[in-house]
Amino acid sequence: MAVEKKHPRVIVFSTPSCPWCRKTKMYLKQNKIKFKDINVSKDMNAARDIVRMTGQQGVPVVLIGSRPIIGFNKPLINKLLGIK
Repeated sequence: MAVEKKHPRVIVFSTPSCPWCRKTKMYLKQNKIKFKDINVSKDMNAARDIVRMTGQQGVPVVLIGSRPIIGFNKPLINKLLGIK
């Protein structure tokens, strides 16, 4: 029986019109990573949070544990989530 590795909490801050957001979410799904998707075009508090966290307004921002990743940075996502 395979033991599922526990990943840190993953939150994707995105907008529906962002192609890199879609790529990021598709990549996480392909790797069976559960994540919460927050649409910052509808959630102004979340939009303010990512600006406070990263100093910028661009999406996607992937929050892995407490570490924000700006953009679809596949090598860093792989490293932080242990994806081979």
